[in-house]
Amino acid sequence: MSAEATNPATPGSVAGPAARWRARIDLRRLGRAALLGPAARDRLPDAIGHVVDAHRAHHPSADIEPLRRAYVLAESSHRGQMRKSGEPYITHPLAVTLILAELGAETTTLTASLLHDTVEDTDVTLDQVGEEFGEEVRYLVDGVTKLEKVDYGAAAEPETFRKMLVATGSDVRVMSIKLADRLHNMRTLGVMRPEKQARIAKVTRDVLIPLAERLGVQALKTELEDLVFAILHPEEYEHTRELIVDNASRADDPLAEIADEVRGHLREADIQAEVLIRPRHFVSVHRVARKRGELRGADFGRLLVLVNEDADCYGVLGELHTCMTPVVSEFKDFIAVPKFNLYQSLHTAVARADGQVAEVLIRTHQMHKVAEAGVIALGNPYAPAADDPADGERVDPTKPGWLSRLLDWQEAAPDPDTFWSTLREDLAQDREITVFRPDGGTLGLPEGATCVDAAYAQYGEDAHACIGARVNGRLATLSTVLKDGDTVQLLMGQDPASEPSREWLEHAHTPAARIAIQRWLATHPEADAPEEDRRSSAPRPAPEGAVALPAADVVVDQPGATARLAGCCTPVPPDEVTGFAVRGGVVTVHRVECSAVARMKSGGRAEVGVRWGDTSECRVTLLAESFGRPHLLADLTEAMALEGAEIVSATIEPPDRQRVKHSYTVTLPDAALLPGLMRAMRNVPGVYDVSRAQPQPQTPGA
Repeated sequence: MSAEATNPATPGSVAGPAARWRARIDLRRLGRAALLGPAARDRLPDAIGHVVDAHRAHHPSADIEPLRRAYVLAESSHRGQMRKSGEPYITHPLAVTLILAELGAETTTLTASLLHDTVEDTDVTLDQVGEEFGEEVRYLVDGVTKLEKVDYGAAAEPETFRKMLVATGSDVRVMSIKLADRLHNMRTLGVMRPEKQARIAKVTRDVLIPLAERLGVQALKTELEDLVFAILHPEEYEHTRELIVDNASRADDPLAEIADEVRGHLREADIQAEVLIRPRHFVSVHRVARKRGELRGADFGRLLVLVNEDADCYGVLGELHTCMTPVVSEFKDFIAVPKFNLYQSLHTAVARADGQVAEVLIRTHQMHKVAEAGVIALGNPYAPAADDPADGERVDPTKPGWLSRLLDWQEAAPDPDTFWSTLREDLAQDREITVFRPDGGTLGLPEGATCVDAAYAQYGEDAHACIGARVNGRLATLSTVLKDGDTVQLLMGQDPASEPSREWLEHAHTPAARIAIQRWLATHPEADAPEEDRRSSAPRPAPEGAVALPAADVVVDQPGATARLAGCCTPVPPDEVTGFAVRGGVVTVHRVECSAVARMKSGGRAEVGVRWGDTSECRVTLLAESFGRPHLLADLTEAMALEGAEIVSATIEPPDRQRVKHSYTVTLPDAALLPGLMRAMRNVPGVYDVSRAQPQPQTPGA
């Protein structure tokens, strides 16, 4: 089943030579076969022949005996039950199982799929299933049965859904069966009243399609999207259908012409590749039309290039970008950085001279299998890995990154309502980004996530001690929104009593971050007190006293004059300096780039030559910025003292959004110690920047 295919059984779907999708299995014929009863024990029932054919296409050596026995039990249990569409009920588990078989599901999943409604709708018990088919099938059937009891709508009982997710979330095969079950129900939804169709379609859109996206099962997701689109937006669906029909009647096919050109270039480069045309499904065409306006022939599909090895993917990319005109802005590398749902592929686009642009997907056959079927393509997560390369590269489907996080934060949710609301918000995120840690590790986060979210994704509740971040090497606030590919270094405080700020909730987009912060606030009601009452540990302003001291290490080219360092720019060796005479035979020494110098020169003030003498002692004003935390001031002044700095004066501003600005005027016995002093100050936990005081405007008479 193609991930890009459109369901021909859907009202108004396209037929004709341009339609490449496979016709659906005739359910009425399956129903007649089912009514014939079970076959002899040494023969496979005719009704599941299609299931077996699809299964052996992916698993040639599979033992089909469990499928035969599961069908016999399911058929006899459901005998006499009818669907609202008029077919025998057994056609439903058969169709669901066929969907999963076409996607490559392993035998255990297919066995459970055939039995998935028996415990719910017949006299068969879970104990019977376990005795006949083993504990693994029993577990899967039990999980699907729990899912059947859940109301996904707005009135759903949050605790029921939460328990269900905990029970089934440890094995994504349960969710896979549920998705295939919903797909078949959506295909046959036409027998229901319009209002019920709309209700089911909305639930499918809000909960199940996002789950299919997270499981990477694009083949189910795209068809579900089209079915929902047809029900909820019939006019737009019909308009999109007309666009596709009109394009199918074109005499020329620019996408086919570009595909032939691509095949020629790859043959010349001796790269073995299969080049296919992938028609867009209805929702995809609709999205492209809204984005680009009038559609052209190449907009109705994409080219898919399949190769054998990862390296060949990049070889194809190089040939296309060399021999054709690439649209560089369309390039994305999901091989080096796979998507959160295991998807891997190279995306690019090439343009023809007439302006037609063809999008190109480049991937290996194994990547394509996973792109189509997601975790279903990875087989039994509990089976020992085989020796073949595909199995050796298997990723445990029970622990996709998003699912691991979901199972973690559901345990931390303070109440079911919080869990439910955050789940709906999480499912609403349709794209995930990858950010890098300095150690080379990665974090998967939803689009729009901030440094707050990164902190809790990496450290859990220890992120309460986070005091800042560096994004791509630059200091950033915790509210900074991250982009795909950013490198994030989280700055952690050392005090175990560190606490999160209520303001962090405004910048937390992930359930893990929001629930951890909410839980801490719920157990610390004093956190609701005014900021100035709670932050008693923040440094308080110190009295100002930045008085310029005599500078014995400055030589003045004016006999009898006394030099003083200007407080506005606090020059130190080896700064380039100049001087201006003031009252009392004093010459103030400024850095030449000080704004006061330009102003005094423009006012006609004469400069006095000054230069540094042999004495290396200096005085300088340093500006520090930090996050407020207990004992910060003590740690900072201790670090300065260890570097030989004598603090002449200090000014510490009140905290503003947990950020504190400091100003220190210090003397050093040797100007060469200044770089080391500034490094030592930056290394104090919580301090994220230290700089020299910048020249500031001075009043006349400086």
